[in-house]
Amino acid sequence: MAILSLGYSPSPNDNYIFYGLAHGRISGAPAFETILDDIEVLNRLAIDGRLDVTKVSFHALGHLRDQYCLLHSGGALGRGCGPLVVAARSMRPSELTREKIAIPGRLTTACLLLRLFEPSLDNLVVLPYHRIMDAVRAGEAGAGLIIHESRFTYPDFGLREVIDLGEWWERTTGHPIPLGGILARRDLGADRIRRIDCAVRKSVEYAHTHAGPVRKELLRNAPEMDASVAQRFIDLYVNAYTLDYGPDGEAAIADIVTRAETAHIIPKSERPLFIEG
Repeated sequence: MAILSLGYSPSPNDNYIFYGLAHGRISGAPAFETILDDIEVLNRLAIDGRLDVTKVSFHALGHLRDQYCLLHSGGALGRGCGPLVVAARSMRPSELTREKIAIPGRLTTACLLLRLFEPSLDNLVVLPYHRIMDAVRAGEAGAGLIIHESRFTYPDFGLREVIDLGEWWERTTGHPIPLGGILARRDLGADRIRRIDCAVRKSVEYAHTHAGPVRKELLRNAPEMDASVAQRFIDLYVNAYTLDYGPDGEAAIADIVTRAETAHIIPKSERPLFIEG
């Protein structure tokens, strides 16, 4: 059987989730060649159809439904874990319309939430997510949209929260925040996709069962990351929804997709999110 390409980010939660698959610890799993890159790069690679299985933003999912379907396992949903807008000075959210905002990618869910929050915000500049806080501190942008571990470390850069878009989403919808999910190419076929979905779930379960050794390996591969930050990252983004979205998670995903369609941010599609048949 051909080796499949598997894309995910180098973030602690993705490395935790895919450790079992990447290290050949999951019996009966398909063989994968792993590609680690920033989430916006993975979004673009999927748009080009260059990955068989990949982590993407739920924003990107809205542009990929005809070619890819969503797996039930491996995704990032939760509460209290959404993107933040930060600035170097105290600022009301209404003042953002006068600022240039640095964002981590136009296909990120962070950008989607920002556009759903305030559609008139259009002075946006794309930077690698790890560059945004430095850019805001240096005055290159008036505000920054931050994700990943930045939500834990932005005070160290002298930055202040303008708005927590995750909190806004939870308050206005009642749903957990859908951030990213795992997609598989529809042309792999339903049986193969179900095997992949099962393998991803088993990889999450493997990490839970071997949490200590897995975390040590992750820190060894990311020596620049503080151990406490990495732990908070995993604790926040790896949760019950990671094993299976369940009804609550699926409702949250359907809601953000519908809102993005209504706002004409993503195209409409008749394809179901999950594999048919």
